[in-house]
Amino acid sequence: MSTRYVVRYDDSERINHWITALLFVLAAFSGLAFFHPSLFFFSELFGGGVWTRILHPFIGCALFIAFLGLYLRFWRQNLIVDADRDWLRHSGEMLRGAKENMPAAGKYNAGQKLVFWAAAIALLVLLATGITFWQPWFANAFPIGLRRFAVLLHAFAAVVLVIAIIVHVYAAIWVKGTVRAMTRGTVTDAWARQNHPLWHKETTGGK
Repeated sequence: MSTRYVVRYDDSERINHWITALLFVLAAFSGLAFFHPSLFFFSELFGGGVWTRILHPFIGCALFIAFLGLYLRFWRQNLIVDADRDWLRHSGEMLRGAKENMPAAGKYNAGQKLVFWAAAIALLVLLATGITFWQPWFANAFPIGLRRFAVLLHAFAAVVLVIAIIVHVYAAIWVKGTVRAMTRGTVTDAWARQNHPLWHKETTGGK
């Protein structure tokens, strides 16, 4: 019997995702170069300290724009509803591997939704704070006290974003068959029924 597949992401959605992923990696490494002196060697990936300082904010803006594309596509499907709160109350079952005890999920479960909103808020904070100390374009328009606070908040938001992406990647690898959704655009019918039964029913009409 042949395996049946369900379309989860179209080509444009996957391209948008991988562009965002690439820009995140570039933004993370260029930002880490200035996070601590021991990490400054990452600047060699961008041609040295001066070029890293120049390129990092432009890469960050490109990352924000790329993620904005994902946000506009998926924000409605990531709204928290009552079923998600029930899912979170049973999240311990998921960690123990007892998926059969988890409430039925739509296209995204509550954990995925929290990661989505954590990334969205973190990127918004990174953009807003980064502008305040972006030399030489905007920094002189803001008082020094605000810029110092913005640097701390920028670093905190960056840590939140990195943690959110690590969770996202780990979950994608942990749940077998998930990576296929963003590489080929499809998942098996069995994967959809097991992990996102409400979405499977909506997509296939219950067939």
